[in-house]
Amino acid sequence: MIEPDDDAMVPLTVVSTARIATDIHQFELARADGGALPAFTPGAHLRVRTPGGPIRCYSLSNDPAERHRYVIAVKREAAGRGGSAGMIDRVGAGDLLPVSAPLNNFELKGNPASYIFIAGGIGITPILSMIRHLEATGGKPFKLYYLTRSAETTAFRDELAQRGSKIVIHHDQGDPARGFDLWPVLEQPKGAHVYCCGPRGLMDAVRDMTGHWPTSAVHFEDFGVGSGLATADDAPFTVRLAQSGREFEVPADRSLLDTLRAQGVKVASSCESGTCGTCRTGLLAGEADHRDLVLAPYEQSSNIMVCVSRAKGGTLVLDL
Repeated sequence: MIEPDDDAMVPLTVVSTARIATDIHQFELARADGGALPAFTPGAHLRVRTPGGPIRCYSLSNDPAERHRYVIAVKREAAGRGGSAGMIDRVGAGDLLPVSAPLNNFELKGNPASYIFIAGGIGITPILSMIRHLEATGGKPFKLYYLTRSAETTAFRDELAQRGSKIVIHHDQGDPARGFDLWPVLEQPKGAHVYCCGPRGLMDAVRDMTGHWPTSAVHFEDFGVGSGLATADDAPFTVRLAQSGREFEVPADRSLLDTLRAQGVKVASSCESGTCGTCRTGLLAGEADHRDLVLAPYEQSSNIMVCVSRAKGGTLVLDL
């Protein structure tokens, strides 16, 4: 059992767990007294303190009209830092999980003519909540393109397949040459909004193919895939804090956020994968290597996501 130890979190009871695809498990959470949970909107996620202490973000997949439960799905990440493995291997029915109130940086916005949903792997979770909401409320039409490696790794496959032509499920068997061609889908905006969640490679491809779309019509969430974004070319750089005048080096193998923490500098954070926007920090000087999926181009000269981004060289001056 995991004991809550974070003032910003409350313990919820694990009602049930179930394997829903290869290396993907679903968890249903509820209040011990059966009472109503804080409301959430489609695309929302929870911050969950996993076994061993790491906090991870997991999207809610159920209909937001359900106030009696939260449902999340967790994929075991072989190259992860233990959060997903701890959830799958150590959490069972009856355990307590400390969780935050729902947060949402991937909301359904505007009044589009229709929605185009693009999900890769476990990225289906927030999009499934959106689909359930649209169907329950008689919302705008949608079409989902769900791209996975194989039928066995496709969460919610049977449920989605029942929706007929609204759903396209494509398996590439791990071969890039067999990937789904999204260009015909994205060539002409036609008043739609795009919501994309999945591996970074998929989101980068969608970002490239929607460069001619209005920026307000294309939305991304990556569910923690590619957390850290470290590369072999990373080099040390210097960071200066404008408010205190402190200056120190960020090692090549350590994130800017981790370095700030080690120096006793408090910065709010959540996903630590450059997707939620919580750690947005003012950038006063220096050339940043932006690796997040939050900042618009016009924001990058004055902001930085310290969980994943670095300096291209020289010194970064932060508004801290």
